[in-house]
Amino acid sequence: MDLTVGSNLFFWKAEDMRAFYEGLHTAPVARVVVGEVVCSKRLPFWEAEIPNMVAGLRAAGKEVALSTLGLVTLGRERNKTHDLFDIGLPVEINDISALKHLPENTPFWVGPLVNVYNEGTLGYLARRGATRICLPPELPLASIATLAKAGKDAGVKVEVWGHGRLPLAISARCYHARLHDRAKDNCQFICGEDLDGREVDTLDGQAFLSVNGVQTLSAATGCAAYHTEALREAGVDSLRLSPQTGDFVGLCAGYADRIAGNISAEALVAQLLPEAPGGRFADGFFAGPSGSDWSHPGPAGA
Repeated sequence: MDLTVGSNLFFWKAEDMRAFYEGLHTAPVARVVVGEVVCSKRLPFWEAEIPNMVAGLRAAGKEVALSTLGLVTLGRERNKTHDLFDIGLPVEINDISALKHLPENTPFWVGPLVNVYNEGTLGYLARRGATRICLPPELPLASIATLAKAGKDAGVKVEVWGHGRLPLAISARCYHARLHDRAKDNCQFICGEDLDGREVDTLDGQAFLSVNGVQTLSAATGCAAYHTEALREAGVDSLRLSPQTGDFVGLCAGYADRIAGNISAEALVAQLLPEAPGGRFADGFFAGPSGSDWSHPGPAGA
């Protein structure tokens, strides 16, 4: 089992994006996904950086894929999706409509925003040319094991969400703009002020979710530290780490040590918790009863 860094879901300045991906040159990860998943309006601010990002990562020995949007709604977004397949790199689809633009006999990856919940869906995507699938984060361990076996039978690598705020939904509405009484078309890119997303509380003040432009995420940070052995035994090929602020290269190194058996789950949690968006971890989707649960003693579930 190795590590994949997923697309950055948040809106950072171009220079911060550049520094982030340069830092990954030395990170112990096998592959990196680059591209805008959440909002096409963000892309022009850092799109010019992508060729150098890709070149640097490939020179550092990383496998690189380009991501589609999670929700393609406009003509210019469809055109961008079509053009991705002409670049010559693997494309990770996060909107199933991207298959319409897929050239015949072209392999592709599938991101965690596509609902691959059963063997039938996995088999269909494999027949269309999928070679790597990151499962959606809300699956329990039993389902992960079933899909990992189906992936192995179909020759598809299966990934599982390892760390990061969990992507739960994406919408045509911009929650970030609405929170600031702004229209989506005049959002003024307010999401850029919340580099790991903005928490949303319940009426009684409990952190419930977080918003990131048009995307809804968990408030807590998903953490698979206690489940690496079970995921390996289930046949999972890779853990996916989602970009966040702070020492992300150190985060990658911590998970690499965890996979190698050089650090305990407790030690990894203690190392990563101080920089966790939301200040707490969750792993309830693996074993329940609810996704926001933390199934281990200690402050990470507080």
